[in-house]
Amino acid sequence: MDTLAVTGGQVLRPDFSIERADVLVDTDAGTIEAIAEPGTVDADRTLDADDGLVIPGLVNAHTHVAMTLFRGSADDKQLDDWLQEDIWPVEAELQAGDVRAGAALGVAEMIRSGTTAFADMYFFMPEVADVVEEAGVRARLGHGCITVGKDDEAAHEDFEAGLSFAREYDGAADGRVQTMFTPHSLTTVDEKFYREYVPEAREDGIPIHLHANETENEVDPLVEEYGKRPLAYADELGLLAEDSFVAHGVHVDESELDLLAERETAVIHNPASNMKLASGMAPVQEMLDAGVPVGLGTDGAASNNDLDMFDEMRDAAMLGKLAAADARAVDAEAVVEMATAGSADAIGIESGRVEAGANADLAVLDLDAAHLTPRHDLLSHLVYAVKGSDVRHTVCDGRVLMEDRELQTLDLDSVIAEATEHAAALFERAGK
Repeated sequence: MDTLAVTGGQVLRPDFSIERADVLVDTDAGTIEAIAEPGTVDADRTLDADDGLVIPGLVNAHTHVAMTLFRGSADDKQLDDWLQEDIWPVEAELQAGDVRAGAALGVAEMIRSGTTAFADMYFFMPEVADVVEEAGVRARLGHGCITVGKDDEAAHEDFEAGLSFAREYDGAADGRVQTMFTPHSLTTVDEKFYREYVPEAREDGIPIHLHANETENEVDPLVEEYGKRPLAYADELGLLAEDSFVAHGVHVDESELDLLAERETAVIHNPASNMKLASGMAPVQEMLDAGVPVGLGTDGAASNNDLDMFDEMRDAAMLGKLAAADARAVDAEAVVEMATAGSADAIGIESGRVEAGANADLAVLDLDAAHLTPRHDLLSHLVYAVKGSDVRHTVCDGRVLMEDRELQTLDLDSVIAEATEHAAALFERAGK
């Protein structure tokens, strides 16, 4: 057994206690062998966590990672205008190489800010799977399926491609890639396609992920047309289940919260995107109180504009308090849970916990910073003070992906250069 020891730091345990301990990793199996008393482990390799905090690798449970190429290109607009005027016209010009370059940039950004796993819905997903394999992270990937603006033949081809990708790539990258079926939303996919393809996904045991209840404009038309709330409609279509998860859930009522809890369907909260697009404030504390599983995501870099989950944790706590009109709502412990084990459970991957037997997905934070001093409460600091740039090391599946802020699996200079080149060519093709 080849081993890695993360030594000299404090460790965040699954019960949110923090203790001085060393972490022994079986690098062959990619798992945590033991959480041990300081100075008691012997390993083939050591990572220095002195004056640091070892936490689970963060899990970004909803993003469109290749949209890093769109960062800063379409800001300060309403969601419908943003999509129709700025995003969709450029996406129509996307090529496989663009998605690969954007995905590499996004994954590099996530590794550098302590994220070891993510769920991604986008296009040219084999390219994203290749980046995941090269970079060494984990991902739940799905080809985004949409019918709006397409004839029947093109729409069917899109959905067949979505199912084909999910079937072919599940288990890729030595199991670090898992897949899902990802119809875009309840308002951008015609009902007959849900009726035809959801049963196929269910028969094959493929998890389902979609956007839902993001804005009032996604709620009111469905209520008017079907006489029922969007998630009741989604349930009728077979979309809600324990292995399903929906993004946003901003405009949900009590009946929908009860339905989500009953079906054990997770909601992925995206506070920065929801604020930037003025979509609204998701009732996260009400979700938690109702027993709805909640994870946390950044959404794409076009509507955030970064993939730093520490930023997202702070936003989640702040916005949750504002939405509930209660400073006690969406507290630090709840937010850390959402960004780690909560997100991992929501998207159905084994991650998010530092304990013996768990997958060795870790981030080591430097605590020697002015903005982290004094250290009254490190759990509080994780949500309200830590920045992605405080991450010293990142480990996934027992493999060191970043050491002392230096990426080990991707060449950052090359990644940035290629992304810059592809973004320029993409926007030139789109006439932007």
